[in-house]
Amino acid sequence: MLSYQHAYHAGNLADVHKHALLAAALDYLTRKDKPLSYIESHAGRGLYDLGSVEARRTGEAEGGVARAEHWFGADDPYARALAAVQAGYGASAYPGSPMIARHLLRDTDRIHLAELHPAEHAALEAAMKAPNVRVHHVDGLELAHSLCPPTPRRGLLLIDPSWEIKQDYADLPRHIARITRAWNVGIVMLWYPILRDPVHPPMLRALARDHPGALRHEVRFPPVREGHRMVGSGMFVVNPPFGLAEAAARLDPFFAALNPPR
Repeated sequence: MLSYQHAYHAGNLADVHKHALLAAALDYLTRKDKPLSYIESHAGRGLYDLGSVEARRTGEAEGGVARAEHWFGADDPYARALAAVQAGYGASAYPGSPMIARHLLRDTDRIHLAELHPAEHAALEAAMKAPNVRVHHVDGLELAHSLCPPTPRRGLLLIDPSWEIKQDYADLPRHIARITRAWNVGIVMLWYPILRDPVHPPMLRALARDHPGALRHEVRFPPVREGHRMVGSGMFVVNPPFGLAEAAARLDPFFAALNPPR
């Protein structure tokens, strides 16, 4: 459970998909002059170096954000977060979702981040020092249950597990149903991988049954290397904010171009 480290995968095409939609949702939420809560259940370290040994070993960033950055105009919220992080930390820096939230949210917004891995938690604390940020060394779903409904009540929960524990596929619909019963106005975003041998369809059927108005968006891409199991990325969003479906649709032609017809 504590072996996964995202440094090997930061900036890959799944991150581009996930972070672009997260940034679009946060951008919409901040258009209102009202504070909000941002909660993340599996935060990672928050800030990554795409020039690191780990990133170079897999080459996932080179096949990910390096080829996709031009998809986004300078005013796109994902592009703004990337530019701010690179300006502050160097050209090879890449923001995880906590850092994207930090750059798009305001001082009046509250950020709660959970991370169990000891080294990742320490790095997250170092990267995310700010008065409105709390970093928790606890199970992220337990944190979400304890906080929801949060104060402020407006806001977003991102659930982005490593999926190393296969039971997550069976358990997460139950967790999300409980969270949304307690926090019926909250946006809940769940990221999931699409694998060569898909294991996610039963989970999605359960989620769709419980949340018929949710947004589901999936993209496909070629495996980054021989034998790599991930061939796509999915987002399931309960209470999707206005404009998120359109932001997702704008990504479709770019990802489609990565999979030319045979």
